[in-house]
Amino acid sequence: MAEFLATGWGTALIIALQSLLVVGFVMISMLFLVYGDRKIWAAVQMRRGPNVVGPWGLLQTVADALKYVLKEIVIPAGVDRPVFFLAPMLSFVLAMMAWAVIPFAPGWVLADINVAILFVFAMSSLEVYGVIMGGWASNSKYAFLGSLRSAAQMISYEVSLGLIIVGIIISTGSMNFSAIVEAQDGSFGLFNWYWLPHLPMVVLFFVSALAETNRPPFDLPEAESELVAGFFVEYSSTPFLLFMAGEYIAIFLMCALMSVLFFGGWLSPIPGLPDGAFWMIAKMAVFFFLFAMVKAIVPRYRYDQLMRIGWKVFLPMSLAWVVIVAFLAKFEVLGGFWARWAIGG
Repeated sequence: MAEFLATGWGTALIIALQSLLVVGFVMISMLFLVYGDRKIWAAVQMRRGPNVVGPWGLLQTVADALKYVLKEIVIPAGVDRPVFFLAPMLSFVLAMMAWAVIPFAPGWVLADINVAILFVFAMSSLEVYGVIMGGWASNSKYAFLGSLRSAAQMISYEVSLGLIIVGIIISTGSMNFSAIVEAQDGSFGLFNWYWLPHLPMVVLFFVSALAETNRPPFDLPEAESELVAGFFVEYSSTPFLLFMAGEYIAIFLMCALMSVLFFGGWLSPIPGLPDGAFWMIAKMAVFFFLFAMVKAIVPRYRYDQLMRIGWKVFLPMSLAWVVIVAFLAKFEVLGGFWARWAIGG
């Protein structure tokens, strides 16, 4: 067996099994994320939420997924059929591919590459094509308007996200996620994490992540009162399910990025407690809870407000922060508080 695993076919088998493990974790997590999202929203509105299918309603998401899969796929007249079906698959696959570089513990990563941040940004940048293709191929003005909104929104907030992460790269001296987590390790537990030296950017990153994933209060591409559900209004059954799954996978990815970049990834918050994947998953769950609470309590922004915040507030602030962090890291202010590469060296 060991000899077979050392061959090319054996390596391919190992990679395939590891990929299935990551996909299985993300998909199973998504079932409970949707359930949790609905439960949190219901609690804020003082109602029960899902509570019939399975114990405490835990299988409601499974029932909904089966309903979508078994329904007939309705194809409107005049659509571009190849592009119409390619769009939801593209959104789902690209959102899933970004998980290949997310580390859950030391060595627990599918592809521990040195340009992991660039890979995630490449995948998230390409996701907008699924939205544009879906809106354009639907042969509907409402769907097309929703896709144009999404394109402008995602591009606007990716700029801010990128500049915020540049500050993390300057502090660490690496674009490898595992190196970023290890740079936050120290004897002070959670006070060694990057949320403290990069405190202003944590809030900006969270809000930009909401806009990047079309999440309320920035779900303008899906504004039901204006666009009748936006870019996927003409989709039904499994294609609609793929769009929704891709959106939740991207949201969960942003939770993972916040955990890795600012909150120590798999590191324990209290010195002396063992590190591990438990902490990574727990932090991701906390950030998803914050995503759900924002959806439940914050009213939707107007589109012009969304664009103004992105270009006139977040972009100048994140650009100024890059300059400030570069200065603080260069001169090793506070003993290298912003220059972990100096400490590591």
